[in-house]
Amino acid sequence: MTAEVILHYRPYESDPTKLPKIAEKAIQDFPTRPLSRFIPWFPHDGSKLPLKPKRSPPVISRDAAKDVKLYLTVSERDVKSQSYDCTVDLLEFQPNLKKKKHLIRSYTLNEQTNFGNRNTQSEKGKQHLKRSWSVSIPSSSCTEHIFPLSKKLQDSLKALNLHTLYRGRWTIEHTICNSQTLEDVWAELNRIIRHSELPSCNATIQRHLGQIWVFCDVMYCEYVGNLLKRRLALTGKMNLFVHKYGVIFSM
Repeated sequence: MTAEVILHYRPYESDPTKLPKIAEKAIQDFPTRPLSRFIPWFPHDGSKLPLKPKRSPPVISRDAAKDVKLYLTVSERDVKSQSYDCTVDLLEFQPNLKKKKHLIRSYTLNEQTNFGNRNTQSEKGKQHLKRSWSVSIPSSSCTEHIFPLSKKLQDSLKALNLHTLYRGRWTIEHTICNSQTLEDVWAELNRIIRHSELPSCNATIQRHLGQIWVFCDVMYCEYVGNLLKRRLALTGKMNLFVHKYGVIFSM
């Protein structure tokens, strides 16, 4: 029996003495080795199962089996009766063209009306939307006039082992707003933050608590507190709160 062999080789491998040997190796049978006999890792004599379940399988009663068969029969009947044509119950796909045009026109008008109502509602919502957060933009100009921390605050930080980069929170209560409302104070605070006069600050108004929270780094807290009291005309005491440590300073 002869076999035709087509050998492809690279130009630099065109040695006539090596090509026949390469062709002979290509048509040789792959070497095989006999597989070793499988020996199970568990004792097995053929009469007993190697693994036995801890519990017996559940027993299905005849009544339960009848209920399952009945359910499967009803389910198959429902599946067969279902139609996968999505236009079956849609009136606009009915052959009556006049009715079809009327339905499409009324549908379009309804959609336009609904869209207009949604726009009106969204515009009303925008009018009543109130900002609840304000974040300052980093600026180096406002940090030039910041003085070192007072000895009282330094002693408090040393006692609590707090770094000056911890975040603190000044709490502005509605009771210290003098004759202003909390919303008036919040609007003025937004203007101050918008002009980057408060370093590393972000603020939020808690209307349900009647408070404004101003967050800042502890290293700037005295500067921020004094500026808040002066610019917002606040009367009374403000507390500086630090997470997990409580109130650490007041002014």
